[in-house]
Amino acid sequence: MYAGTFTLVAHDPATGTCGIAISSRMPAIGAFTVFAHAEAGAVATQALINPLLGTDALELLRSGPAEDVLEQVLATDPDADSRQVVLVDTEGRAAAHTGEQTHPWSGHRLGRGYAAAGNILTGAETLDAMAARFEETAEAPMDERLLSALEAGQLAGGDRRGRQSAALYVHTGNPYPYLDLRVDEHPDPVAELRRVHGVAQEELLPFAKALPTRARPGGSFERLLGLGD
Repeated sequence: MYAGTFTLVAHDPATGTCGIAISSRMPAIGAFTVFAHAEAGAVATQALINPLLGTDALELLRSGPAEDVLEQVLATDPDADSRQVVLVDTEGRAAAHTGEQTHPWSGHRLGRGYAAAGNILTGAETLDAMAARFEETAEAPMDERLLSALEAGQLAGGDRRGRQSAALYVHTGNPYPYLDLRVDEHPDPVAELRRVHGVAQEELLPFAKALPTRARPGGSFERLLGLGD
């Protein structure tokens, strides 16, 4: 499955929060490309997608730095020249691989706590815009930073074939994600993802914050049920 895609993966060591924002001119891009856990890092695999690179890299990130993990997983892949992989570890160290056989325009950008990458793009402006927006929104929550960066990438050009799907995934350390939103088939998926995110902020995230955790097995549903102060 060859996916022309633009992506940003990130981990904030200060908050222990990580996530991924991604969009592509193929359906359900979030299904096979997004791998993240706050105790390990975040990984996206795209171009000629190989989900094994994502699953293996995420596990290896629990005990090794991003650059070493990238080298290890690429060594297991017989078609690494057709892959694009971006990852960031819990220390905010980022690494990326853009294979020589990925379709132009393709490339990546690395920064402290994040990596952006894309292939079959209108040009480098897409990634430059994503990186700039992510850095400019340093004080915002991770979900907003990722979504805003994705919007900047789309505005700058995005996938040169068009638009079809988008996803936003955020993990804060529980055994389940904090936020997992997908637009699997839509004529303007990034805009639709923004709309869905707005609904989630009002109706889903208050519930997510009340869910049981290992430290709080019963959850904290009192306020949602009108039983709190």
